[in-house]
Amino acid sequence: MRILVIEDYKPIRQSVVKGLREQGYAVDEAADGTEGQWLAVSGEYDVIILDLMLPEVDGFSILQKVRSESRNTSVLILTARDEVENRVRGLDMGADDYLVKPFAFEELLARVRTLVRRKYDSKCPTIRIADMVIDTTHQSVKRNGEFIELTAREFALLEYLALRMGEVVSRTDIWEHVYDFNSNATSNVVDVYIGYLRRKIERSGRPKLIHTRRGQGYVLGDTP
Repeated sequence: MRILVIEDYKPIRQSVVKGLREQGYAVDEAADGTEGQWLAVSGEYDVIILDLMLPEVDGFSILQKVRSESRNTSVLILTARDEVENRVRGLDMGADDYLVKPFAFEELLARVRTLVRRKYDSKCPTIRIADMVIDTTHQSVKRNGEFIELTAREFALLEYLALRMGEVVSRTDIWEHVYDFNSNATSNVVDVYIGYLRRKIERSGRPKLIHTRRGQGYVLGDTP
């Protein structure tokens, strides 16, 4: 999934971005409100992690801008402001969650996973497709009881397809949700990683799970 972190305090921003990338997320970052607002309204993000006290444009203004453009992006407010009125104001303006500094990264990560599932109407952290089980919390995959080892990027791609199970997912959608602005990936990287996934999850005598729709994209499911 693709995440935007808007945080002016460099140590926190770098720590959060590094931790999320290690978990396989595609992450863009901004150190001020002007750049953050531009990214928030021009990019396709699953979650925006938003500080309130930002230089140039404050977090409340960014949140208002995002919601005024009806963007279906989950927003997690991350701030040192722990007053009840600020929490209420943020939630009333359309924020999906609120986390006060200092915080444990594990809690931030759990909240991000929850927001991603909520966006795709997937309440359960475990996704089942035929004989394949995807555990989004522990980033593990089994097929017919056998563990399948995936890289973080391979898992991110599989998770995105699984959250949109049965839908045709275009290469553009995959690119926008699995890769960040600074990615140096080539134009055929989506097809390459689909190939990697197929070689790892497909099994002889078992239903094929990744289907190509020529000219449209890919579908994850147990029927062609």
